[in-house]
Amino acid sequence: MPLPLALFSSMPWWAWAGFLGFVALMLALDLGVFNRRAHVVSLKEALAWCAVWFGLATAFNLLIALKMPATAAGNPALEFFTGFIVELCLSVDNVFVFIVIFQYFRVEPKHQHRVLFWGILGAVVMRALFIFAGISLINAFHWIIYLFGAFLVYTGVKLALPKGEDGFEPEKNPAVRLARKFLPVTNHFEGGHFFTKVDGRRHATPLLIVLIVVETTDVMFALDSIPAVIAITRNEFIVFTSNIFAILGLRSLYFAVSGIMQLFRYLNIGLAVILCFVGLKMLGSHFYDIPIKLSLGIIGSVLAASVLASVLIPENRVEKK
Repeated sequence: MPLPLALFSSMPWWAWAGFLGFVALMLALDLGVFNRRAHVVSLKEALAWCAVWFGLATAFNLLIALKMPATAAGNPALEFFTGFIVELCLSVDNVFVFIVIFQYFRVEPKHQHRVLFWGILGAVVMRALFIFAGISLINAFHWIIYLFGAFLVYTGVKLALPKGEDGFEPEKNPAVRLARKFLPVTNHFEGGHFFTKVDGRRHATPLLIVLIVVETTDVMFALDSIPAVIAITRNEFIVFTSNIFAILGLRSLYFAVSGIMQLFRYLNIGLAVILCFVGLKMLGSHFYDIPIKLSLGIIGSVLAASVLASVLIPENRVEKK
């Protein structure tokens, strides 16, 4: 069923077309120019891109302030900025879950950007559908949060447990087992490819499973983040653009956080605690809604404790004989 035209009444069609064209141009430059070759995104590069996306969001906010001045009915520029900041704060959970997903599946750092690129592209489409479909769609599938919360707790516990010398085996992952029921999946990665051919037959690689997990992760988090922004404004254009700007900057935020993580060996334990916390927060969302400030405070405290432990507790060095 086509979306009713009333959904787009808040802004003229050319404003929607212009913004979507801008998003398409930035994504094309990202994949086709700046990241044409697979490489490990450095902390310096990630921080630079964080600044770029924040600067673009600020410039867009100024454009809104000029074209949509504040009235007695509301302040679109302030609503955009508030929605953008709220979405960025809620994206903190996404970042840590992405880190866990890549660590759990043992995805090489140089291929993580490719997964996140296509994951973010899918997120743009899915969030547009969620926003325009309305809160009723979110409420209808709210029960899925409990399944995902249980998965996060399970993964957090697995992450905290000592790993064997053989390392991670993708074919034993539950997500891979489920995917095997619908399509053939190889037992090993094929570089940065999502598909490969085995004996002339197309097979999916574990990297496709990672992409599916990343995509469904964003869908689950969108069930909370989109209503939070809709609570700030009912202007579909403001809700959509603030969400998309935050999502586009999510990859840079991920690489910045993961780059810092590599400097501290105990952050892995802290990450497991954070993951369990996020999962428990989802499981208990029906009984108690943890405020975003408290959630970020808990995450920040766990991270600070992990960093302090890495600095204060000396690393054991065992000489090999």
